[in-house]
Amino acid sequence: MAIDCLVLGAGQEVGKSCVIASINDKRIMFDCGMHMGHVDHRRYPDFSRIPRPQGTGFDRAIDCIIITHFHLDHVGALPYFTEVCGYGGPIYMTYPTKALAPLMLEDYRKVMVERRGEEEQFTADHIVECMKKVIPVDLKQTVQVDKDLQIRAYYAGHVLGAAMFYAKVGDTAIVYTGDYNMTPDRHLGAAQIDRLHLDLLITESTYATTIRDSKYGREREFLKAVHKCIGGGGKVLIPTFALGRAQELCILLEDYWERMNLKVPIYFSAGLTIQANMYYKMLISWTSQKIKETYSTRNAFDFKYVTNFDRSMIDAPGPCVLFATPGMIIGGFSLEVFKHWAPAEKNLITLPGYCGVGTIGHKLMSGKPTKIDLDKDTQIDVRCQIHQLSFSPHTDAKGIMDLVKFLSPKNIILVHGEKPKIAILKGRIKSELGIPCYDPANNETVSIPSTHYVKAVASDTFIRSCSHPNFKFSKSSMEDGHGSSFKLGNSAPQLQVSDERVAEGILVIEKSKKAKVLHQEELLQMLGEKENKVQFAYCCPVRIGNLEETKSTDITSTNDKLSMTDGSLWLQILFARLSDEFSGGNIQDFGEHLQVESFRMSTCLKETCPYRIDETLQGNRSELVFFCCTWSVADEKIAQRIISILKNFGSSAVKRNSLVPIG
Repeated sequence: MAIDCLVLGAGQEVGKSCVIASINDKRIMFDCGMHMGHVDHRRYPDFSRIPRPQGTGFDRAIDCIIITHFHLDHVGALPYFTEVCGYGGPIYMTYPTKALAPLMLEDYRKVMVERRGEEEQFTADHIVECMKKVIPVDLKQTVQVDKDLQIRAYYAGHVLGAAMFYAKVGDTAIVYTGDYNMTPDRHLGAAQIDRLHLDLLITESTYATTIRDSKYGREREFLKAVHKCIGGGGKVLIPTFALGRAQELCILLEDYWERMNLKVPIYFSAGLTIQANMYYKMLISWTSQKIKETYSTRNAFDFKYVTNFDRSMIDAPGPCVLFATPGMIIGGFSLEVFKHWAPAEKNLITLPGYCGVGTIGHKLMSGKPTKIDLDKDTQIDVRCQIHQLSFSPHTDAKGIMDLVKFLSPKNIILVHGEKPKIAILKGRIKSELGIPCYDPANNETVSIPSTHYVKAVASDTFIRSCSHPNFKFSKSSMEDGHGSSFKLGNSAPQLQVSDERVAEGILVIEKSKKAKVLHQEELLQMLGEKENKVQFAYCCPVRIGNLEETKSTDITSTNDKLSMTDGSLWLQILFARLSDEFSGGNIQDFGEHLQVESFRMSTCLKETCPYRIDETLQGNRSELVFFCCTWSVADEKIAQRIISILKNFGSSAVKRNSLVPIG
């Protein structure tokens, strides 16, 4: 199973966000945006690349569309895709996005068609019909799209109603961030999301390499530039979209005008912003904590110093501040005002956020041009001051890394960013966090392995073996930090109790049957096989002289000593010595053999033993006693330790042993 992500837009660029994610046979379109810098076929995503059965519509190819917020580079192509291309399936977005997106779409349509005379891509009726297909969602509301696919929205900051979306199909989960901001501003809070187990995170990377300075520092710089301009009798043009930064900057200027007792007028260019402010008042619960707390005494969107602007006032004398739509100076009224105000040196153009490649705003940010070519027949002299300031509602590089660290996804795809900057961020994520990271271009597909859990039924025998205690008792001395045993005075060895019940079973998956977890004994019965155990054996030589030295100290009763055979005597002597020196477990004396776990040791009286290594012996063999030792693989460490203790009795005459597997 895999996650296939086809990037139709915002791949190594900023604009027309659109990602098709195929998760275990479910296909989701995340965002359906347009590129603000193009007027040709590059304006919209190439929907023909979406796989679909021949002769069928997009309803069969897409299970649902998710729109993260109302900006045109995320929603601008939606009416075209639904009403012109024919998609009729479900569309999900938050309540504020559903309320505000039609305003943005209609405003754009009027600017492009009615004022610039471009060919109409969708009509006002198309926008209305498109919105009828939208299903609004609340934050953290789990929506079951169908029996396999569920989605959930999380607060993203950025603009009113913006959301990150979590999608899960079976055991596979992804998050698509859309645009987000990890720091709060004056009218919106910071992005918030649960700590999720993700196979994939698809994140924007607009400011992939930028670390922004203090918000208050940026605000002071902006206010200083505006005040200097109006103080010199100039006009300030702030090209901005009607929703988002416009409200943020209006709140900032309102506060400054109040404190400084300024009388210079602040204007908004269109009735669209009046509508937008009305929605902001209605949707106060989506704003910042400060605005919500002060709402009962004062609505932050009731602007005292901001009034409407009429076209007839463009060339009126005197200073002013004007918010004109659209942002980036892509056309509309902001372009009309720019033509009039750009040639005057005392005027100021302030660009408060990101400007896409191909826009006039981007050309102004790329240097200090003295002339701007609007088309082949129109050229504008630019003598005004240009002020670029990062009031963008996008998170910066630190915010992106913070989110990635918090979510710790298995894979990451970077979109909505410029190619060179994305490459740098991709390298950071790989080197610092060790997470596989991808940066596909438009129309490229990335395939990522997905998680698949198998539901298994545990057998009664396995459950009982896990539930019932299986105590093991052993004696051990205290150990120093290096694992060596030592004793304090005449203190007795400590008794250790361990519970060694079975904690691991065997997963069995039979064709057309449910998976089962069995106890190991059940598997043998199922297969009709007998258990085969691998054991090791070694006939270990110990020099008698060294054992003789222990007789008087380890065996205290002469009568007991005379009543035992020599083999039993040597075992008794070894038992006493091993009990004194071996702290790895409980040594048991069964008369004819000693045992620790599976390790078993007995006196070997055979003249020739298959487990005896003759070439390792030196000196007089009559001085040696042989002990046959056997053990399982699981107790190899115990065996090595005990044999090492045995060797220390007479290691000078015996070379290092070899192990012979048996059974």
